[in-house]
Amino acid sequence: MGRLTVLALRGVIVALLAGSVFVQAVMVPLLGRDLDEADTELAYPPAAFLVTVILGIVTAQVVLVCVWRLVTMARRGTVFSHAAFRYVHIVIGAFVAAALLMFMLGVLLAPGEAVAPGVVLLIGGAVMAILGVALIVLVLRMLLAQAVARDVEATRMRAELAEVI
Repeated sequence: MGRLTVLALRGVIVALLAGSVFVQAVMVPLLGRDLDEADTELAYPPAAFLVTVILGIVTAQVVLVCVWRLVTMARRGTVFSHAAFRYVHIVIGAFVAAALLMFMLGVLLAPGEAVAPGVVLLIGGAVMAILGVALIVLVLRMLLAQAVARDVEATRMRAELAEVI
């Protein structure tokens, strides 16, 4: 990876992490206050919504940290190793957890008259999109596995060639 690409990606990751911390520290408490003060007909307590939102933000932060680590490995030329799988597995798990949390948000919003049914349907579509991203990362993991296997094979063949020479 080029140095400029790595710097740009790290800048984006830092901005996203800072934004997510701002949302957790400022926006979520404001949302909690609004939910407490609002005269809505929510079927569940506001705390259930806040916990779901906070956990959703945490899943995004976990993905960003893992991508940071993978970018670091790519910059060092060590991404085609078994150590990279740990971060890829965590990313896949975080996307699945985010999809489950989004589904839970839809379940929390579905009963009652507080939200239109179309909003719940849109949340269901977002669940499918998040699961689709998890599947894409799974396919990329399979490609990484093939690349690691080929790299190991190439190293073995170089060692055999060195012995012959």
